[in-house]
Amino acid sequence: MSFTVSGGAVAIVDSYSTGSVLGRELSQRGVRCVHVRSTTEIPLFFSRTFRPENYVIDIDSRHTDLRLVVEQLAALDVRHVISGSEAGVICADILSDRLGLDGNDIALVNTRRDKSEMARVVRAAGLATPLGEEFGTVDAAVSWYRETLGGEAVVKPVDSAGSDQVRFCGNAAEVREACALILAGRNIYDTPNRTVLVQERLFGTEFYINSVSESGVHRMAEIWRYTKRLGPAGTPVYDYEEPVDLSSPEAAVLREFVCEVLDALGVRYYAAHTEVMLTERGPVLIECGVRLGGGTIPDTVEKLTGMSQTALLARILLSPGSLTEFDERQVVIDAAVRNVALINPAPITEQAGDWADRIAELPTAVGVAGVPASGEPLPQTVDLVTSPGFVYLASSDPLEVLRDYRRLRDLEVNGLYGR
Repeated sequence: MSFTVSGGAVAIVDSYSTGSVLGRELSQRGVRCVHVRSTTEIPLFFSRTFRPENYVIDIDSRHTDLRLVVEQLAALDVRHVISGSEAGVICADILSDRLGLDGNDIALVNTRRDKSEMARVVRAAGLATPLGEEFGTVDAAVSWYRETLGGEAVVKPVDSAGSDQVRFCGNAAEVREACALILAGRNIYDTPNRTVLVQERLFGTEFYINSVSESGVHRMAEIWRYTKRLGPAGTPVYDYEEPVDLSSPEAAVLREFVCEVLDALGVRYYAAHTEVMLTERGPVLIECGVRLGGGTIPDTVEKLTGMSQTALLARILLSPGSLTEFDERQVVIDAAVRNVALINPAPITEQAGDWADRIAELPTAVGVAGVPASGEPLPQTVDLVTSPGFVYLASSDPLEVLRDYRRLRDLEVNGLYGR
């Protein structure tokens, strides 16, 4: 017998990465889940995480009139439409609106995908965003940089994800090169980059906040502190992240800021992944993805911290109205934890088949995300997409976590991923 959520089914648009885990969690509880593929092309990095067995039907909207998709979802008694990844953000909001379901403010739908529009709306609400502008030509971007910004800058596509084509630049020549590459190329979803975003580079401590919302009430399920390193050609490469105590003063500042950002963007329901830099002038928004945060193993996070964003979202779908009962300040982290991004230092012609097993042998390893393709090539890690995966390290002794982190980096430099 199937469990029905609020009397019906749940549709997940582009259920990849952590969105795929949500589909599994709901289907295991007997929830009827429907999958919708949006009009966006999905790269292998994401599409390989899709699990068709978790869905009663897989609707491909890429070549179908959206009105027919709405009719199908209505016939299936869908009561919630949720974005399963960045690619599905706009489609999920449009479908929710056309079905007359609970959802986010449709008038602001583009601000939740276009980083330039996002910054404009958040700034208009009186919240801090990086100084920046969107440009359609290289010359216009460079001219603005010289006249207005100067110094350290960040150049990136306006609607991509996963640090795709993000470049740190220190002068006009580097800005020109970065803009030219972006405008001549396509983003991670194989969409042409028609414009480019040039922003000031922020300095401080970077965090991401994974939240869940219901009827405009926001709760922070997880807050993690980023540590990144500078990769090839000025690209940011993820190093590791550590959880922040949700009852700490630091968390309180971030919580208040993120709630205001979500309100400004018209977010009223479901998940959001917000990246914030805590600077000398206070919190500054980097960007907000109105979907589940990626690069996590929700089951592991829940065991280590008592809650995960995926678990909290599943909770409100199973028990509508229950979000107000969740007090994030009571989430206790009683161990030292690092989610360490895997970094392949050089291109490999043939992968070893056992590198994930070798990582799992580290004494503090409690969860490894990464599947070796034995004998296949492995690119050098230059961004999130080219990382081989990640591993959670945890122990009651922070020195043990630090030891295994250093051991992992040593293994990588000494050929962990190659035959």
